[in-house]
Amino acid sequence: MVLAVACVVGLLFFIHHISRAISVNYIVDRIASETEVAIDELMPEPFEHKLWPVGASIAQDIKMAAPVDNGFAGYVCFVDTSRLVLLARRHQIKVKVLKRVGQFVPAGIPLLLVSKEERLTPEICAALLATFDIGPVRTLQQDVEFGALQIVDIALKAISPAVNDPTTAISCVDQLSRIVGLFAARKLPPAHFYDPPGVIRVSIPWLDFEALLESAFDQIRVYARGDLAVSLRLLRALTDVATIAANDRVHRPLLDLGHRIIASCAGHQDERSMERLRGRLTDLECIARCSSEM
Repeated sequence: MVLAVACVVGLLFFIHHISRAISVNYIVDRIASETEVAIDELMPEPFEHKLWPVGASIAQDIKMAAPVDNGFAGYVCFVDTSRLVLLARRHQIKVKVLKRVGQFVPAGIPLLLVSKEERLTPEICAALLATFDIGPVRTLQQDVEFGALQIVDIALKAISPAVNDPTTAISCVDQLSRIVGLFAARKLPPAHFYDPPGVIRVSIPWLDFEALLESAFDQIRVYARGDLAVSLRLLRALTDVATIAANDRVHRPLLDLGHRIIASCAGHQDERSMERLRGRLTDLECIARCSSEM
C-alpha cells in the first residue's frame, strides 16, 4: 500500500513537472535565468560611469605581424583570458584576438594577430589556440547574446502568421528586457589586459550594449510592426531598461530603437494606435532627458 501511494505521488509529480517543462513561458524563463548567470560570471562588477570604457583612453597601438589561423571550423564558445595573458607574458609577445565569443570561425581564418613573428613556433601557436574553446554550437558559458537569440527565435515564431500567439511574444519581450537591463547595469569585461602595467599584452573584443540591444529587439521590431500589443510592450521594455541604467551610453541607442519602432508601425497601425505608441516613446524620452539633466 505504501509503494502504491508513493507511485501515485510520483506519477502526479512527474505529470506536473512535464507540463511545466514543455510550457513556452517556463522555457523562456529558464533561458533568461541561465543567461543572467552567464552575465554574472562574465560581468560581475556594476556599471560606473567614471570607469567606462575600461582601457579605451590608454589603449596602445599594437603592431601585429603574424596571424595565427584557426585549425577547424566552429563557434568561439570560451576564451581563457588568464591563460592567454600568461602565455603572452611568458613569450614576450602581444596578442590581439580577432573574433569575439559567439562568432563563427571557419577553418583557416586568422583567429589571432601576434607581434614578433620570429618568436612564434608551432608549439606556441598551438598553446595560444588551446586557450579557445571552439565547438559546433554556441553555448551560454560566455555568450550572452546566444541566450537572447534563443528567446528571440521563440518570439518570432509566436508572432508569425502561422502561429499568431502575441501573448508568448510579449512574454519573450519581458524576459529580453530582463537580460538587457542586467547587461546595461554591468561594467563590460576588460578589453585590454596589461602585464606589466602600461603594456598591453592581450586585446579581446566583447559584446557591447548596442550589439546586444540590436540582437534582442530589432528582429522583433520588424516582425511586430502590425501587432500593436507587442509593439507597445517593446517600447515599455525600452523604458524599463532606461530606468535600470540611467546613463547616456544606454539611453542613446534606446531612443534610436524607440524611434525605429514608431517608424516601422507607421502605415501598419491606425492613428489611435499610433498615438498610444507615441505616448510610450514620450515616456522613454522623458526618462532619458531627466537622466541627462542630473
